[in-house]
Amino acid sequence: MTSETHRQMANFIWDICNLLRGPYKRNEYRKVILPLTVLRRFDCILESTKQDALAEHSKLKGKAESIIKAKMEQVTGVKFYNLSKLEFSTLLDDANQIAPNLNSYINNFSSNVRDIFDRFEFEDEIRKMAEKNILYQVLKKFSKIDLSPERIDNIQMGYIFEELIRIGAEQSNEEAGEHFTPREVIKLMVDLLLSPEEDLAEGYKVKKIYDPACGTGGMLSEAEQYLKQLNEDSQPHLYGQDWNDEAWAICRSDMLIKKHDEEKIQLGDSFTKDAYAGEKFDYMLANPPFGVSWKQQEKFIKRESEVLGYNGRFGAGLPRVNDGALLFLQHMISKMETVDDGGSRIAIVFNGSPLFTGDAGGGESEIRRWIIENDWLEAIVAMPDQLFYNTGISTYIWVVTNKKVKERKGKIQLIDARNFWIPMRKSLGKKRKQIGDAEDKHPNQIGEITTIYGNFINDETRTFKIKENGNGEEKERELIVCKVFDNEDFGYNKITVDRPLRLNFQACEERIALLDGISAFQNIASSKKKDENLRIKEVEAGEQRQETIRVLLKDLGKAKNERPYKDRKSFLIDLREIDRTKEVKLNANELKAILEALGERDETAEICRDKKGNPEPDPLLRDTEIVPLKESIEDYFEIEVLPHISDAWIDHSKTKIGYEIPLNKLFYKYEPPRELHIIKDELKGLEQDILELLVQVTKNGEV
Repeated sequence: MTSETHRQMANFIWDICNLLRGPYKRNEYRKVILPLTVLRRFDCILESTKQDALAEHSKLKGKAESIIKAKMEQVTGVKFYNLSKLEFSTLLDDANQIAPNLNSYINNFSSNVRDIFDRFEFEDEIRKMAEKNILYQVLKKFSKIDLSPERIDNIQMGYIFEELIRIGAEQSNEEAGEHFTPREVIKLMVDLLLSPEEDLAEGYKVKKIYDPACGTGGMLSEAEQYLKQLNEDSQPHLYGQDWNDEAWAICRSDMLIKKHDEEKIQLGDSFTKDAYAGEKFDYMLANPPFGVSWKQQEKFIKRESEVLGYNGRFGAGLPRVNDGALLFLQHMISKMETVDDGGSRIAIVFNGSPLFTGDAGGGESEIRRWIIENDWLEAIVAMPDQLFYNTGISTYIWVVTNKKVKERKGKIQLIDARNFWIPMRKSLGKKRKQIGDAEDKHPNQIGEITTIYGNFINDETRTFKIKENGNGEEKERELIVCKVFDNEDFGYNKITVDRPLRLNFQACEERIALLDGISAFQNIASSKKKDENLRIKEVEAGEQRQETIRVLLKDLGKAKNERPYKDRKSFLIDLREIDRTKEVKLNANELKAILEALGERDETAEICRDKKGNPEPDPLLRDTEIVPLKESIEDYFEIEVLPHISDAWIDHSKTKIGYEIPLNKLFYKYEPPRELHIIKDELKGLEQDILELLVQVTKNGEV
């Protein structure tokens, strides 16, 4: 069954929504369609063993629940069963009792299936459809759909579930990307994750695979299929967690059908209720929601970060609260096996934000620094835009591992796969492109990207047909698709460059008037007394003090003929002299206010110095410089700064280390603009075309 057939089947099922119009709004259709699709799938699976199961159960009356469960699973061949005499088709035999019969049929499933339908809250929908007299018609439609394993295998059924969710999200204007990832992206992730593992094809292998934002389980299923195709004796154990009830119910259904332990798919928030605290996994995959706030979990996460530090999950740092993507990666890294126990590999999808967001010393930069300095970041693959159903933005696969092979140690591989795509026959939401998959009889672009990853060759190239901006014609161009860097290439020192403060001072009327705008001066005539009489007295005393200071400064101006001082030290000597004479006794805050009001920046003035004679920095002239980690800060400063600003110096106490990965910039190739005469000729051609069209229009009008 091809992906096109999956869509056709999903569309056929979704057409049943025509029966729901009226009683249900468009954004409510999924409440019926998804649970009934799951129920019909279970019914089709159990159909061939139904009578045997009922016969066996009749022999087990009075037996312990555990014995009944084991026997029933043995008869059905799957990890669930149904003890009702009803089947999907026989539910239609009694139209008057169809609602209670359907509830009874569901309640006679094993407890693991009942849990799933509890999360769907399907009993409410049965009651609603019965009240609106549409339940019979809806069940009749579903009874005609063959969802048996003989016709649709488990992988194909997973595609159908995901297509149904995508359509439902589109109908309700929700974000489908929060539920699942396009299959070709998952395949690429799995290939990047597992292709380097040489031992997977040998012998009996037990591997633990985990997805902390598992949605409907697509990534887990694809990883399992890869391992099974490579080695039939492999035993992948699948673990997942998601806090969306609907996605969790479908994922758990999928695990039941595939005879996996459905208890390993847990419902809940991976951050605040980690179902696998202390667990370690061999492989981890995730597509966390893009740009989603973690405000709700902020208190819990900050407490863990502060209390546990690196002994917890978030010791490296916390990203800004409006995007929790890097929290997922830290969460996954905390679950890596130690190198002595075989290590782990991680593949995760991000938007562009985690590559460069955050300044040196900030949360995001510190997380990148922690990952890179521990030599865990193996590769980043830039994918085409318009790949996802709910967003057209560019996305990136990060491959993280603590078991790099020798030639990759201390290195990071960047792959530019933005030109590996084919157009969709029909857009699905915002998805207009797909990465070619040989299984769908498309160019094997997934295999090609995986080959580039495996080659690990710096400046490796491929030839693409690229549309020119001007005329839309396709031209073949050879582009670099792979670059290999040292870890340190992405690090930098952010240095603070200061220049000396230079001020002139003048005790003139204009500058003295500026005192009234200085907060320290204003506070002299303020009071916090609660007693009104005392408050008024304190304010009046303050106003008198303000006037005393004004008079003092005016007397200084008269005494010195309002001459400007180019040296703060000289100004302070004269100010203190007249202060002593007048016995005003200025305090530190008053002196600070005077200096702020009477001082003015002046490049020709002397440098202001502290008590130790060191030059004071001017905050307004302060600047920062980015120095690559591999370069000497001192050499950079001498070459790039001092020739232009000879009085500058570095404040080493403010130096911070940062990391960012400017992937797009590193693959940018300058394209010179086209020659002017070519553009001119094109414009003339367009003008001629327009004139000819106008002539035709005029002639037609005359006719």
